[in-house]
Amino acid sequence: MRAYPAQMLREEMAFIAYHFHWSAAELFGLEHVERRHWCRAISVINRRLDGTPANPFEGL
Repeated sequence: MRAYPAQMLREEMAFIAYHFHWSAAELFGLEHVERRHWCRAISVINRRLDGTPANPFEGL
C-alpha cells in the first residue's frame, strides 16, 4: 500500500480550508475519498461562478 503524497494532502487541505474555512482538525478527520469529493465540489462551484464549463471541451 502506498502512502498518499504529503504535498498533495497539504494542497487539498489548504484548498478546502481557504474556501470553506474549516479547521485543520476538521480536515484531518476527513477520509481521503471525502476530502477529494469536497475538492471537486469546490472546483465545480468556482467554475460556475467564473462561467467556465465543467467540461473544458463542452461547447466545442
